[in-house]
Amino acid sequence: MARKKKVLQQTARKLIAYTTPRSYVAEQFRTLRTNITFSSPDADIRTMVVTSAAPSEGKSTTSANLAVVFAQEGKKVLLVDGDMRKPTTHYTFHTGNTTGLSSVLTRQTTAEEAIRPTAVERLDLLTCGPIPPNPAELLSSKSMDALIRQLTGMYDLVIFDAPPVLSVTDGQILSNKCEGTILVINSGGTEKEMALKAKEAIESSNSRIIGAVLNNFELPKDSSYYQYYGATE
Repeated sequence: MARKKKVLQQTARKLIAYTTPRSYVAEQFRTLRTNITFSSPDADIRTMVVTSAAPSEGKSTTSANLAVVFAQEGKKVLLVDGDMRKPTTHYTFHTGNTTGLSSVLTRQTTAEEAIRPTAVERLDLLTCGPIPPNPAELLSSKSMDALIRQLTGMYDLVIFDAPPVLSVTDGQILSNKCEGTILVINSGGTEKEMALKAKEAIESSNSRIIGAVLNNFELPKDSSYYQYYGATE
């Protein structure tokens, strides 16, 4: 129990849907979860990507909290750090990163061995692993296709934290392989032109945008709610 409390304190800064489930921010993640569910009424979405136009817009924090609220709903969820250039999930969950996605794709280990449980019930984590010299090639490989098929057989939902789509091609590659994409937009930080380019890049990868998150949006001081969200990656 003491260890669980320590982990809770360590993750408090970013996993607000877990540490402060009654907060307004946590409620917004649950609303996002509901909207995603309604976006596909005929069948459950099994794989999704969370990305942004540019770095430091909050995509990693968004993907982690979204994974938490889906797990809280009762789904068995896997969060995968698909950002093999600037991985962050191992920091968020305070775990090791000696093996992970890159290790599985290069057949140095198996998915079962690389996946780690988290303090959140029903939520597991597959970190990035050692940063490879060829991230795009690994993500576009047949090994990646086989891994996604394997993971969807093990979990109700697989969420990929992907690199910004306008920085490298990795985000588009992952979007093409998954059923839907969430685009994170930084309020007051993302230029409208960049947001539109990011949307076009995702659509050109034959992926479906199933939602968008307006991050760092500050409500008026006389609002009954406080600032919506203010964390960076």
